[in-house]
Amino acid sequence: MIRSLTSELAIAILLCAPILRAQDQSAGTTPSHAGPPGKGIDYLFNYLNMAGTTKASDFKPMTQHERNRLYLKTMVNPLGYAKAGLSAGLDQWEDKPEEWEQGASGYGRRFGNIIGQYSIQRTVTFGLSSALHEDNRYFNSGKSGVWPRTGYALSSGILARRDDGTRHISISQLGGVAAGAFLARLWQPPSTDSAGDGAVSFGISMASNIGFSAAKEFLPDIGRAIAKKRQKPSAAQSPGHD
Repeated sequence: MIRSLTSELAIAILLCAPILRAQDQSAGTTPSHAGPPGKGIDYLFNYLNMAGTTKASDFKPMTQHERNRLYLKTMVNPLGYAKAGLSAGLDQWEDKPEEWEQGASGYGRRFGNIIGQYSIQRTVTFGLSSALHEDNRYFNSGKSGVWPRTGYALSSGILARRDDGTRHISISQLGGVAAGAFLARLWQPPSTDSAGDGAVSFGISMASNIGFSAAKEFLPDIGRAIAKKRQKPSAAQSPGHD
């Protein structure tokens, strides 16, 4: 879990300031009048499965066309491949699984393993969420205070919205994570191909989803704070009036 959170946080934090600065500059505009987000913002929010900075009170059910489009964008998101590359590097460093050895061939297997598991998870989640009308996107709570926001965020790690806006246990997310974790055992070497290994992978993925939901809740705030901090020196350097 720590490794997964570390790799995702590394990607999000490194991209947070430059990507969300543009969003901060458009603050005060309503969503309906704001211009389209830059590719960087779109990539980051899509990778994190976030509905931008949209609040839960602004929820609107997705059409199937919107679901299809979101799924396709998720599958080709370059940040997903960047995270897979980072995770594969960590597995290479730890020599996990040991049967895949080192070198370019071993790294390629580890990278392919992560991409394969991710693709299964996303595809099964997409299929089930379409059938069950579940929306697994993260919507900002709109709440005040650290603890109320954190509680909302953590519960969002296992909940999804139905078309009426109510939240229930996300069957699609649980099913997708389980499918990815257990079907990946089919190509795993003997040291990691047991049902127990699949269960551990499932638990780590779900715990990571729950834990990282807190980062999703506060990431826009962090981005705006960093952007404002960077804007202050520029304001101070602007020429004054005589």
